[in-house]
Amino acid sequence: MFVVFLVKARAESRAAGLHADLAVCSRQIEELTKERESQRLEIDELSTELTEARAVLREQQVMLKEERRFASEKLTLLERNRDALKQEFENLANRIFEQKSEHFTQQTRTSLDALLNPFRDQLQDFRKRVDDVYTSETRDRQALRSEIKSLQDLNRQITEEAANLTRALKGDKKIQGNWGELILERVLEKSGLRKGIEYETQGSYRDAEKQLLRPDVVVHLPDNRNLVIDSKVSLLDYQKWVVEEDDEARENALKKHVEAVRNHIRTLSEKDYSQLDGLHSPDFVFLFMPIEPAFVAAFQQDENLFAEAFERKIIVVTPTTLLATLRTIENIWRYERQSQNARLIAERAGAVYDKLRVFVEAMERLGGQLHTAQVTYDSAMSTLTRGRGNLISQANRFVELGVRVKKELPKAIMDQAEVDAEEQATGEDNQQE
Repeated sequence: MFVVFLVKARAESRAAGLHADLAVCSRQIEELTKERESQRLEIDELSTELTEARAVLREQQVMLKEERRFASEKLTLLERNRDALKQEFENLANRIFEQKSEHFTQQTRTSLDALLNPFRDQLQDFRKRVDDVYTSETRDRQALRSEIKSLQDLNRQITEEAANLTRALKGDKKIQGNWGELILERVLEKSGLRKGIEYETQGSYRDAEKQLLRPDVVVHLPDNRNLVIDSKVSLLDYQKWVVEEDDEARENALKKHVEAVRNHIRTLSEKDYSQLDGLHSPDFVFLFMPIEPAFVAAFQQDENLFAEAFERKIIVVTPTTLLATLRTIENIWRYERQSQNARLIAERAGAVYDKLRVFVEAMERLGGQLHTAQVTYDSAMSTLTRGRGNLISQANRFVELGVRVKKELPKAIMDQAEVDAEEQATGEDNQQE
């Protein structure tokens, strides 16, 4: 997966110098198309020179074939990296928008629009226009040379514009640091992790020597583990490499850029975040580089840099690779929360079951007690109201014999006793018969 990102990053680095060729080439094509008609008229006048020009043209056709192949490769590369290139420019535009200088913001937006709008509008017919231009056999040697020279001039112009944009963004070290932190914060926001819960910024920790360290970002993992992200790598030498025109100066700037990355890797490894109090960090620390072409330039220049960082337990990441990692962590947290909820549900279900068991046992005891009470009640009521000589009948005889009472017994009890007495008498008469 890393190789894929590396290849992609290399392509983006190349695309940084080619993307503007598209708009300029389109305008040049339109001008050449208009000039083609006038050149056809000149062909008649140059017919005497055609024989010599054909020999030259055959040589140029070989070059033309190579140019067509190169243009096709550029177009394929542009199409492959269109979304990534667009996203990178959108990120740059968003960062510039947040600067307090209104003039700086407006100027940058204008530059970005000038680059993106022709790219978006003319990408569909670019292949056809390029094929038409390069398959035209009516152009002579001077026209081909003029076109190549124009392309070179346009390449330099686009390089200067990109360099100016890069210089405006990265010329100040504090602005560069703030911009890197902003890109890191936006990657964290897109990851789905919650600030203050799954991650925190600018936390304070002390090492074994009680020195205060402030990691840029600490991402919390399940089981009380943490992941440290550092975003303080310097990109000033990379900026110089972008804007320099002299090959030797560019080479020196690129070497300094590689050395700056290497020095930061060494400095970061010496901090040993895994030994900080209150921080259970894994063995590896993430070094965040907000500009993917800067990452590609450094690691392409020195292929041993990645192995050296890995040996020092430092993993260098870009917005793309870091976002993939953070989203994986977010999924891990989601599964962890689901697992915790399942455990809580299981614990709650066990508690409810225990309470239900106690309730059922109490209801069983209550049922037994109610049954005993019902038997006792029926026995007492039988003595009171049923059978010959029941208590109600005998008490009622006292009233019939003239005993004065303040209040008679309840009528329902009296009726029940009379019915029971009559049924008992009827039963005894039937037995005698």
